Amino acid sequence: MWNWELNEAVQVTIPWDDEESPRISEIGSCSNESLQSVQSPQRSQVVNDMQTSMESTTHDSSVSISETFGHTPQKWKNLSEVYAQCKMSIIEPESYNEATKDEAWNKAMTEEISIIEKNSTWELVDRPSSKPIVGVKWIYKTKLNLDGSIQKHKARLVAKGYTQKPGIDCNETFAPVARLDTIRTLIPLAAQKGWKLCQLDVKSAFLNGILEEEVYVDQPEGFVIKGAEDKVYRLRKALYGLKQAPRAWYSEIDTCLTQCGFHRSPSEATLYVRAKEGVGTLIVSIYVDDIVYTGSSDEMMEEFKVEMMCKYEMSDLGLLHHFLGMGVTQTEGSIFIH
Repeated sequence: MWNWELNEAVQVTIPWDDEESPRISEIGSCSNESLQSVQSPQRSQVVNDMQTSMESTTHDSSVSISETFGHTPQKWKNLSEVYAQCKMSIIEPESYNEATKDEAWNKAMTEEISIIEKNSTWELVDRPSSKPIVGVKWIYKTKLNLDGSIQKHKARLVAKGYTQKPGIDCNETFAPVARLDTIRTLIPLAAQKGWKLCQLDVKSAFLNGILEEEVYVDQPEGFVIKGAEDKVYRLRKALYGLKQAPRAWYSEIDTCLTQCGFHRSPSEATLYVRAKEGVGTLIVSIYVDDIVYTGSSDEMMEEFKVEMMCKYEMSDLGLLHHFLGMGVTQTEGSIFIH
């Protein structure tokens, strides 16, 4: 304490009797008890509720997965649905051994081989001694919808075209594709005329291109024929990855459309027009394996779709909704691009 007369601090010792010491501690304990008694009604209720919940969870073994406690979700979701909603990056397999661990990729590879064989793309022959053999490999791609959800798993058998040599197993390789300006012109035209824009997807389009050169490829990994491991495939039609594959497919689809009565535009090699007097006009644009068509006659559009689906293995995608990175929304009397 401070002594004002001496103007200095003075230390004062307060003696406590032994009888009073326990009393001090009793007062302190009483104070704590009284403090606890003030907080106990609300606190004890929470503790009792927690104990009751824990006991019921422990002893009740028949609790279903969908039953909720507190913030637990009411429904368990598939991991792929969570990834789709979070729009996380999807890891695609980089090798055949990695792909075989997933049933979806196994199914995709089987479908690819089925399409190749159904198309009569190749024939098994003895390995030639004077011709180079082009290797093949599997490429895996996950196709997504506009909302980021998975549309399908696509396994593509691709030839190692970088080993081809001009003049030996390839000649002409150039093939035109639709320009983006053409599609951007076709969409406003359809909107102005009130036409519908529809889309067809050619399954494994390059497999339909007939080869003029003599090309041999190895048997694909995972689909080697037992007892014929030394043999190779001679290609009748093109495979993806071959240098001349785009050229072969364009020659095939150009010949088909010309035979169906279409006239190719002189300024755009992938734009075709067919007109019938008294019926209407049909316009078709080709971008590799995607076919976009529109016209003034629903009858001509339906007739064209039937012709193409009879000629090639195709998927009818209905109204155009996604093309070259553009989202297309068609309503009655208007078309929106996003």
